[in-house]
Formats: sequence, C-alpha cells, structure tokens
Amino acid sequence: MLDEADSALPGAGSPISGESWTMGRQRLERAILVGVDAAMRPSTRRPGAEQARSAAMQSADLAEAKSAQDAGEVSADFPGPLDAEASLDEFAELVKSAGAQVIARILQRKTRLDPATLIGSGKVEEIVGIAAANEADLVLFDHDLTPTQLRNLERLLPCRILDRTQLILDIFARHARTREGQLQVELAQLEYMLPRLAGRGKSMSQLGGGIGTRGPGETQLETDRRKIQRRLDHLKGELESVRRIRRQQRQRREAVPVPTVALVGYTNAGKSTLFNRLTGAGVLASSRMFATLDPKLRALELPSKRRILLSDTVGFIRNLPHTLVTSFRATLEEVERAEVLLHVRDASSSYGEEQKQQVEKVLGELEVLDKPRLEVMNKTDLLSAAEQQALQARGVLAVSAVTGEGIEALLRAIDEALTADPLVDADLLIAQSNGAVLSMLEAGAVILARTYEGDLVHLSVRGPASLIGRVNAGK
Repeated sequence: MLDEADSALPGAGSPISGESWTMGRQRLERAILVGVDAAMRPSTRRPGAEQARSAAMQSADLAEAKSAQDAGEVSADFPGPLDAEASLDEFAELVKSAGAQVIARILQRKTRLDPATLIGSGKVEEIVGIAAANEADLVLFDHDLTPTQLRNLERLLPCRILDRTQLILDIFARHARTREGQLQVELAQLEYMLPRLAGRGKSMSQLGGGIGTRGPGETQLETDRRKIQRRLDHLKGELESVRRIRRQQRQRREAVPVPTVALVGYTNAGKSTLFNRLTGAGVLASSRMFATLDPKLRALELPSKRRILLSDTVGFIRNLPHTLVTSFRATLEEVERAEVLLHVRDASSSYGEEQKQQVEKVLGELEVLDKPRLEVMNKTDLLSAAEQQALQARGVLAVSAVTGEGIEALLRAIDEALTADPLVDADLLIAQSNGAVLSMLEAGAVILARTYEGDLVHLSVRGPASLIGRVNAGK
C-alpha cells in the first residue's frame, strides 16, 4: 500500500508527449524521474491563482509536516526551498542536458525519508510497473542516495539507478573538452564513487555508454580501493601541475597589470551569451545546463579605454556537489583572483532569489563573498513591458545579451567598480613635439577637451591613475 502522502505528478506513468524518440539515429535513453518532497514549505513561485489554489490544497499537509519537523522527525536533507514541482522541472532540464527522454515523473511526499530505499516500498513497486510498461532504461532521483539506498534500489528496480550528483557528474563528463576539465571531472567522479564501491552490481560493470556509465576511463571502478586511491593521488598531482602553470601564466599577466572580471551565476542564466556579446568571442552558448565547463578568458576594452580580461566560468546550481566545487578549484581560481564579479541572473526566472542564494552559497565556499560584485539581470527581452519598467524603477543593471540592450550601461558600471587602478580626471600640458606621450594618452585615456597654446597642447583627460602618473613623471 502507498502512504496517503504519496502522490504522482499529473501524467506519471505515461510517456510525455511532444518529445522525440530519437536524437539523430541514436535512440534516446528513456528516463523516469523521481522527486522527494517533505511538504514543509509553501511554493516560492510568483503569486497567481494557480499557486493560491495549490497552497490552499496543501495547507493541511504543511501543518502536519511542520508538527513533525518540530518533533524532530523530518530529515533536513532535502533539495532546497523550491516547491516540489519546480525542483522536478529543473531536474528534468538536467536530464535533457544529459541527452535522455523523460517518460514519467513521480513525486513522493513523505515526512520521513526511508533509510533503505529513500521513497518507501509502495513507491518502489509503482516505479517497477511504470518502468516495465514504458521500457525505461534508467530511474533518476532528484536527491542524493546513500550507498545502502543505491544498492537496495538496484536490486529492486529493473534498470539503472542514478542520483542527482551522478547525473551532474555525467553532464560534466560530456562537456569537458580540455585536459584540465577532464582531469577535474574524473577526480570528482572517483571521489564520489569510492565510498559506493562495495556491493555495486550492474551499473558498475557497464562502462560503455549511456547516462551514468561514462566512467573515468583508465580506471575501472570494479578494481580495489587501493588502485582507485592511487589514481586519485595521481589526478591530484596532475591538477596541482595545472595550478602551477596557471600561477605562472597569471604572474606573467600581472607583470602588466590588467584586471580580471569574472562572470558567475546560476547555470543557464545566459553567461556565455553575455560573454559573446561583450567580447565577440563566439564561444558555445546553449540553453542546456552546464554548456560551459572549461573557463574562457578574453580581453575587453571598457569605455574609459582601460583593458580588462573577462572570464566565463562554469554555472552553479542548487546543491552543486561539493566534490565538484573542490575538484574544479583550479578552474574557479579565476573567480578567486578576479577584481570584480559579475553575478549574472536570469530576470525571467520565477525563482531568481533562490538561485541567487545558491550562487552565493558556492561563492562562500570559495571565500570570495567579500569581493566587489555587480548583479546583472539578464534576459530582459523575455520580460513583459511592465516587468521591464519595474526593473528600471529599481535601478538595477538590466541587460539583454541577445539584443544588446543595457550593454553600454553595464560596461560603464564595470569601469566604475574597478578600484585597483581607478579612473582620475587630469589637466595636462604636453609639448606638441612629444608624440609618444600624446599617442599614449590617445590610446589609454578619454580626451574630454583639447586646446592649443603655442607649442603646447592643453588636454583634459579621464584615464587610469597609473597612466596619468606615468605621463606626469615623464614630462
């Protein structure tokens, strides 16, 4: 029997319409999504009639769950303050990014997690039936599974089992292009898999193809812990070499002071599209989650004619696995070294504040929350006229990386936020014969006014303090 609190989302157990059965000539893997909801929090969606009705229907469940929480009976390890359906929607986008077809979505409502199978025996039986009826290839849980839960579910269900962290690791493995990115993904995979080796069965032996079977390559996970530990040590050594090379490159860059500005934000907030708009780099910009994995650096000239390096980084997500944060520290060093962070947010998202909190949580792990940060509300082209006016009234940096709206204001804001070499205004008298100094000012500063006094040129300029200091020292 199912618990009274158990429920399936509308359409669970039947194929979701409108999805392609094949990707090119390759059949898409068919996935069943399973979410877990403690029913402890109201929805954080934008207010509306549908949400009001849903809140009214759930009021009894919320009161019951709150009572259980006060009694200390509810696990705090739940995905986050998104409502259950929104959490599963986001998880479905992750699954599509991994290249699978979602054929069913199931939601388990419980006030206590089952220590053996996470979701309870009744729901497991339901999933068995759905998997058999729809020829499912895998079952994906929007929650991390303990080693015991994973082993039990593998024994009970007729297809592969993956939890949230395994899915994210698989997507990272797909998108890693550089040697550094591949090393970091492999390190994260092994660190996550190591405590889960004992008793693993079918999923451990299928290292060929399919979501979750994209293993670390040279090391087969059926081997003993000692061999895997040796591989972990080797990977850490190689990544330390990467960090050493990065430090040397950074030292060469810092010899000629060029500040770095890093783009950070929730996955699919439009960072790569904005990066392309600002730099013309032409890097991959995709609506799929984690399309950007390897960092990109490009030079950018600001309105003041100062040059900076703009860095595009991997997107963050709710409950980003800690193994990824630590493994990707070499990549995220650009965030740690940046003078200014541009926090790119999706202005069209119903869960903007939740996404902001998740990004700040990762920035806290990187110990960079004290850095100057500019919030950039992207995707304003997806907003209604009224919503765009509301953003303007708040005085935020609102841009559309697609249309280019607001980009000039963003560049000026970056100019103002750079403090290492601040902009200063100066009045200078330069001999007309001193062509080198005049050329340097033309190239590196904004000429506000120019008058001639005999053989001298009177210039009113705005430029970096370092440049003005060099000009004054050389007169």
